[in-house]
Order: sequence, then structure tokens, then C-alpha cells
Amino acid sequence: MEKKILDLILVPSGLFVMVTYHLWLLYQIVKHPTKTVIGVNSINRRLWVQAMMEDVSKNGVLAVQSLRNNIMASTLLASTAIMLSSLIAVLMSSRNEERSVVSVVFGDRSELVLSIKFFSILVCFLLAFLLNVQSIRYYSHASILINVPFKKLSPNLRQQMLTAEYVANTVNRGSYFWSLGLRAFYFSFPLFMWIFGPIPMFFSCFALVFMLYFLDVTFECGWVNVGVDEDDCVEDELHKQHHVDMELQEPIRNQSICN
Repeated sequence: MEKKILDLILVPSGLFVMVTYHLWLLYQIVKHPTKTVIGVNSINRRLWVQAMMEDVSKNGVLAVQSLRNNIMASTLLASTAIMLSSLIAVLMSSRNEERSVVSVVFGDRSELVLSIKFFSILVCFLLAFLLNVQSIRYYSHASILINVPFKKLSPNLRQQMLTAEYVANTVNRGSYFWSLGLRAFYFSFPLFMWIFGPIPMFFSCFALVFMLYFLDVTFECGWVNVGVDEDDCVEDELHKQHHVDMELQEPIRNQSICN
């Protein structure tokens, strides 16, 4: 009975830590995008799309190749997810004697709990497959839309801006689905550790959250230590750009004086 209590306490606690962290991350992405890697990348992707669509004849091949690389990455993850899903399905349908290796764990070793463990991992891999397929879908749409010569089709500046914004949103959606598919892979790791008991699963949740924190948070305009606002970060970047422009203009000014 004590071993079963460990599963009832540690497993929900570990999942609660994971879910709480990602809810906090979602709040940061929505409210303070410049403080997260996902938010900064989203802003830069919008600028990249606008730069690529400024001259389609010159940048069209580069844009399509970049999106193709993203499609290949999503395809790799989708193929891996469906392959692992098939493997888990085979393990679930195997006989009990073939799964007796997990009977050495410290925790609930009933057949029902073991089936729940494998089913949870299977759900993660299937979810990762579906999310990466959606990522491929959006990247495929964007590879066509990004080559639309919108400046030739419409002289209306507002219409041009809306077209570039729509393409940027499509690229960002593809990236968001790719990130979600990758998170599904991350979630499968603690569930896999659950096969060996609730204690490894619980500690792996904390280790994974600790690792993801340093991968998800950007410290360039750090909010952890100095509490700098986003406007201050922008002003700082403009200040740096101003000094760079002055340094570039100084030799030109001196040369003109000498002439």
C-alpha cells in the first residue's frame, strides 16, 4: 500500500510542476515576449519575412531553402514520433512475461498502472506526431506565400503590409507547432522514467524544468537580476546603434575635410 501511495503523490506532483512551468512560460510569451527565446525568435521571424518579401526575385530561393530546412526538421521529428508510437504499441500488446523486467521498480507494479505508463508515453508521441505534421503544413503554405510579388499586385501600402503580416503569422504558426511537438517529446521523458518508479519520474520533472528554464529565458535584457523594462532594452539598442553610426560617419567626415 505504501508503494502505491508514492505513485499517487509523486507522479501528480511532478506533472503539476511541469504544467505550472509551461503555464508561466505561456504568460511570459504573451505578456513579455522579449524576455523569452520563443518571443524574441517570433519577432525576428516577422522581420525576416518582411526582408525576404522586399525583393522576391532576389531572396525567393533563400527563403524557400530556409523553410525547406524547417520542413525537414519537422519531418524528422514526426517520423521519430510515429516510429516510437509503434514501438510503444507493440510493448503494450506484448505478453506479461515479456514485460516482467519492470517488476524491480519501487512503486505500484500492478498491470493496470503499467498499462497507464505505456499509454501515457504513447499519447505524448502521438501528440508530437500530430503537432509536427501541422508544423509541416504551415511551413509548406509559407514556402508558397513568401514568393508572392505583393508589391506588383497591389500598390496599396496597407494591403502590402497585411500580406507580409499574414505570411509572417503563417511562419510563426509553423514554428509554434514545431515547438509544441518538441515539448511533447520533453514530456515523454519523465513518463518514461515513471516505468522505473515514481521517484525517478519526480526528480526528472524538476531536472527537466531546470534545464528548460535556461533554454526558454533570454538574459540579454534580463528581468531576473536587473529588472530592465522592454522599452529600456530598445533604448539601449538604439543607443548602441547611434554610437555605431557615429563611428562609421567619423572617418567619412575626416576624409571629406582632408579633401
